[in-house]
Amino acid sequence: MSYTALYRKWRPVRFDDVYGQDHIVQTLKNQIISQRIGHAYLFCGTRGTGKTSIAKIFSRAVNCEHPVNGSPCNECETCRSILTGSSMNVVEIDAASNNGVENIREIREQVQYPPTEGKYRVYIIDEVHMLSVGAFNALLKTLEEPPSYVIFILATTEVHKIPITVLSRCQRYDFKRITIDTIATRLRELVTAEKIEVEEKALRYIAKAGDGSMRDALSLLDQCVAFHYGTLLTYDNVLDVLGAVDTSVFSALLRAVIAKDTTVCMKQLEEMVIQGRELGQFVIDFIWYLRNLLILKTTDDAESMLEMSEENLNQLREESQMIEGETLMRYIRIFSELSGQLRYASQKRVLIEIALIKLTKPQMEQNLDSILQRLNELEERLDETPVMTEAMMQQMSARMSAQMNVQMAEMANGNPGNSMVGAQAGAGAEISGLSDNPVAGGNGMQMISQPALIAPEQVAIPKAQLEDLNLIRQEWGKIIRELGGAIRPSFRDTILEPSGESCLCIVFSIRDNYEIGSRPTILGELEKHVKERYGKDIYFKTRLREEGERLNTIYVSDEELKEAIHMEIQVED
Repeated sequence: MSYTALYRKWRPVRFDDVYGQDHIVQTLKNQIISQRIGHAYLFCGTRGTGKTSIAKIFSRAVNCEHPVNGSPCNECETCRSILTGSSMNVVEIDAASNNGVENIREIREQVQYPPTEGKYRVYIIDEVHMLSVGAFNALLKTLEEPPSYVIFILATTEVHKIPITVLSRCQRYDFKRITIDTIATRLRELVTAEKIEVEEKALRYIAKAGDGSMRDALSLLDQCVAFHYGTLLTYDNVLDVLGAVDTSVFSALLRAVIAKDTTVCMKQLEEMVIQGRELGQFVIDFIWYLRNLLILKTTDDAESMLEMSEENLNQLREESQMIEGETLMRYIRIFSELSGQLRYASQKRVLIEIALIKLTKPQMEQNLDSILQRLNELEERLDETPVMTEAMMQQMSARMSAQMNVQMAEMANGNPGNSMVGAQAGAGAEISGLSDNPVAGGNGMQMISQPALIAPEQVAIPKAQLEDLNLIRQEWGKIIRELGGAIRPSFRDTILEPSGESCLCIVFSIRDNYEIGSRPTILGELEKHVKERYGKDIYFKTRLREEGERLNTIYVSDEELKEAIHMEIQVED
């Protein structure tokens, strides 16, 4: 006898065999028990969730001579003829290949004749959304008022393509995606019945790879068992057959990205290519790994949402402390765009390498996400930089004063050489040490072993006047172009307006640019650049432009204003 695939061999034959669709099974059983059977049903849901299987069970149950608690007995003559496909009362039609008006007209002619055996003629139309517009119109009248002995069961994976006039005439049942635990339980029963040895970890991975589809999970199990027939099916065997990657590989790749180690990332990808992994699936799995990490980082009860072992959860918890949520979302966005590009790409490896370089080298991009990541990294480095306290500054000032007194005393005694020796002796010492131990000089005087540091005289920078503000306004475009690559995009589409003495207000039109440009570090860099360029003391403010607002960009001095209005002006502070 020829081999039968597992998903066909173990197809449910009664309602109790159906897993994961209890809400639908119970409703249909109650209808059969109470004889409240409808004339049209619409089963919609993703692939492999049991739509066609339940439709066939229902077709036997309504015609069964001895139903058991709403389920078919599968022993009477009617049930056996439907199971073998020899019954004329149950007609299964594939709408993908029979989607024309003529096919529906044949059905309309057939429904005129009552069933030769049993109670109902049942028409199961699979993938009904594939019917043409004309076919739907031809079906509509029959669907609205069929004979009492006719039942239509329409099954589809794309319910949004079905006309509303058809939807309104059917009882709609939405099939849920089957959970990993439910699929794993069913697989465990089947491997026990088939006497197949499988590791629990491998079984759960197959259930997860089924992606909510019982049929897909059974097909994957069939494939893995065929490759490792007669031996224990391990987790590594499943990964080899499915071309999948262990989570430890994703963890190592993510840590290399966080460390900005492009070389390690390229080596990880090279290893995946050598092992023959499917690169498209590799990208999808890495996106899910990042998604799990983001959920763990942003939610309180992530453990109940993530289907993974405690070992993997601990690993994710550790990595969640190493990366910011905004950076994670940028990674997910880049790889999600990459996943769409790989579908039609001939050089998948090159595209993945480019994406990894984008993650490790954000300075090579000029979009908003990369700029925000670089700013966050800059702020973190600034926070980690040690800051000199007031006490340390006072101590250094006292030591510098003592050093200057020693030098002046030596110069007054006509022996400046020792001063130079003392300065050279302290030049090698670390300033941060600030040693309290004096060093004896050649003439017996005590000398400090620190370099002869003399604070430079502070030169006052003149405040920017009206003509300076006008000049800066005129050359604002040049100033923006002179800024660094990470800062420049933030000040695009901005306008300057007067805001008091020696102060200009930067008006932003884009909210994202306003949030970046208003940061103290960014404004500090801008003020420093303008002060160095013009030699004037100037300050900047920022604000977001309101919709429809008219801006004031006119710079007028008090003298010019007096001449224009011919009145005295009193300026209040």
